[in-house]
Amino acid sequence: MTPSLLTRSLRACAPLLIIIGIGAVHAEGSRSIPQNARAKDYGSGWECQRGYREMQGKCVAIQVPANAYLPTGAYSWNCNRGYRRNDDSCSPVIVPANAYATESTYDRGWQCDRGYRAVDNRCVKIAVPAHAYAVDSSYGSGWECDRGYREARDACVVIQVPANAYLLRAGDAWKCERGFRRVDEGCAAIVVPANAYLNDAGTDWQCERGFSKQPAACLTVRVPANGMLSLSGNDWVCESGFQRQAGACVAF
Repeated sequence: MTPSLLTRSLRACAPLLIIIGIGAVHAEGSRSIPQNARAKDYGSGWECQRGYREMQGKCVAIQVPANAYLPTGAYSWNCNRGYRRNDDSCSPVIVPANAYATESTYDRGWQCDRGYRAVDNRCVKIAVPAHAYAVDSSYGSGWECDRGYREARDACVVIQVPANAYLLRAGDAWKCERGFRRVDEGCAAIVVPANAYLNDAGTDWQCERGFSKQPAACLTVRVPANGMLSLSGNDWVCESGFQRQAGACVAF
């Protein structure tokens, strides 16, 4: 065959070769995806169809037991309401008196009514002491003390609020009023010395501008030559060109 005839023959066969090549690629791709699987929407690889899960490179059917269902998009099963998971099966939930079934299928599947608490597989009535009220909680004592009382040995005892103090909003503690500070279990008046005033919180005092705070008094700030009061007003600093040294401002 002459070169020109060979060239024309190859050109004529090119579409057929391309089709055969594409078919081979598709065939190879289909062989790489196991039964009951599909190619991933994004990226490469494959994933099992709904109702199947991957196991050793294959898609194995998920065995859904009685009284269970397969959630949308899930690769495992859940028990129906009123049943809970027990190994590979769903057992009926036995709801005791004074309780109700819950949506959860992994715990015991029920909760006690308000005013009751779980003890083993029963719901026992909560004994609410005086000055307390029942709360919706699966933990703790099942009750809380009224405002002005605190829990002590399964009872609610009154909070002793000393003079010049008040209950906090939570109602289980107290705080001294403005101008007083806590000393042991009482509130002692804050003694404000001359040239001082209560701070914004009212829990301590601070000196006015031009005075420095000492343990129980406000002493005048002695500003040396070439010095001035600091921004706080309770100390002094040297002017520009001077540095503080032994209680004086020395040129440098």
